[in-house]
Amino acid sequence: MDNRPIGFFDSGLGGLTSIPYIMKMLPDEQIIFFGDTARTPYGSKAVSTIKQFTMQIGEFLVKNDVKMIVIACNTVSATCLEDLRKAFPDIPVIGVISPTAKVVRDTCTEADRIGIIATKVTINTNAYEEKILQKAPELHLYSKACPAFVPLIEEGIIDNEIMDLTIRYYLDDFIKENDINTLVLGCTHYPLLTENIRRLYPEMKVINSSREAAVAVQIELEKRGMLAGPNIHENVFYASDLSENFVNMIQTILGKEKEELNIQFKNLDI
Repeated sequence: MDNRPIGFFDSGLGGLTSIPYIMKMLPDEQIIFFGDTARTPYGSKAVSTIKQFTMQIGEFLVKNDVKMIVIACNTVSATCLEDLRKAFPDIPVIGVISPTAKVVRDTCTEADRIGIIATKVTINTNAYEEKILQKAPELHLYSKACPAFVPLIEEGIIDNEIMDLTIRYYLDDFIKENDINTLVLGCTHYPLLTENIRRLYPEMKVINSSREAAVAVQIELEKRGMLAGPNIHENVFYASDLSENFVNMIQTILGKEKEELNIQFKNLDI
């Protein structure tokens, strides 16, 4: 039994989409979440810059005595997973790409035509293709960077015509030209667009990286004997810019009012 908190972090607020799954699956676990809202988005930044930011956040979480670090960000998972594991060898580090790739391999067949949508950095690393094709070379994969999604989501522009038009701008031709029937949401921001995508493309199968990250956390904690026992705890949410959008998104995703959440401001110096 290990009652220390699990540390989650994301380039902004997208990683919050993993938290409800954890709360439901592992209600005894305490969560410390850090969203780097002052420096989002990461998906179009230089890899060296992403690594610099990631190490700062990793050090912050370790100082808070987390028992595990969860990279709730596909861009960071694609570029910095091994760096974090080398920097903090005594703490298990979980990314979102490997668990999601495993689901693709386990649930898709040669008959499927699989579209992977993500940030520019994630797409450019070919991380999903490598993880999927090394064990399922028969699968048909097609990738598309959708860089405007994250800034719009961070601004709370989701359930309206602007977002629908942006989704159609990126995906209409991509889906039609490649006959896509399965869409992998390769960014933890993108699950917030699930309802939009299902409404616009009702026959589309959607694979959600946020849920798969939570499943991977549960499996790893059970394997290591690190699950928390029943305890009284508060989940703490930090942001490098505690904006109204960040607070509102926490409330929307978790279904709780601000008064019920323990939210603290934490500013990291670059």
